Amino acid sequence: MDNRVGEMQVFLRVVDAGNYSEAARRLLMTPSTVSKLIGRIEERLGVRLFERSTRRLALTAEGRMYHEKSLALVAELDGIERGISRGATTAGGTIRVNTTISFGILGLEPLLPDFLKAHPGIVVDISLSDEIVDLYLDRTDVAFRVGALQDSAMVARRIGLVKRRIVASPAYLQHMGEPKKVEDLSSHRCLGFNFRRSAPVWPLKESGRIVDRKVSGPLVANNAQTLRRMAIAGLGLARLADYHIRDDMEAGRLVEVLKGTVGDDEQIHALYHGGPRLPFRVKAFLDFVCPRLTDFMEGKADRTKSAGKAFPQSRAKRAGKTSS
Repeated sequence: MDNRVGEMQVFLRVVDAGNYSEAARRLLMTPSTVSKLIGRIEERLGVRLFERSTRRLALTAEGRMYHEKSLALVAELDGIERGISRGATTAGGTIRVNTTISFGILGLEPLLPDFLKAHPGIVVDISLSDEIVDLYLDRTDVAFRVGALQDSAMVARRIGLVKRRIVASPAYLQHMGEPKKVEDLSSHRCLGFNFRRSAPVWPLKESGRIVDRKVSGPLVANNAQTLRRMAIAGLGLARLADYHIRDDMEAGRLVEVLKGTVGDDEQIHALYHGGPRLPFRVKAFLDFVCPRLTDFMEGKADRTKSAGKAFPQSRAKRAGKTSS
């Protein structure tokens, strides 16, 4: 194995000590080992580094040059390591974040101005997509995922519970009538997602159990914001997470139907590569956004106030695709 830096450090210690014996004592080596290492450098370079005719080793002209360059190189390596070490304990660098479109727009984006103001040395590289990405290949630091988690080397920090509702515009209900039971969905236009299955289904509670009820309608989309806008426009019923439609329901743009029948409420977690050497920028980001996102999920008015308590952590891999 190439250990030229290690040999260089031995050389510098010999120059500092003035002889092999003292250098060996400081390095916890034998004098013969130190001598062999210096001999290896000289053989590789094809020059003598020391004049050995005196009691105290004296550098040759080539030795003085090698000594000067070695000092500069070792100092540069020390500087690199100090810089990286400081970066691990100070809030600086880039954080790559991935989340769903709606959660990113409604929950995460409003928090970013205050976070970046508090940590001006950090750059947030955020990607919004309702398709699952490979966190390793995409080099993602933090991802927000909805659904069941599988075991892996990743760590999950719980954000909250995604509660879903079936909603429609008042105009649609006036025209089509309000469904009173699950069976009535067969006569309604149901807007769905296009990334779950070829035939859209809604998990609904029927007779005390959850059943995948087949639905159909004039439109499917790959994100919740499109379905929300189409539902407001009166195109049909939509099954959406509570945080998507909270303001619309309060304003009367959407009305909930079939209350208590939606059967697929799921947890949302922040996933990240954990361990004792978690970069400080990632820790700062998680500590800032997670409690505020929990407030957002719970519908609290002030989403920018920290909850102040750490969340339990669990081992996790990735959730299935989400309609959130």
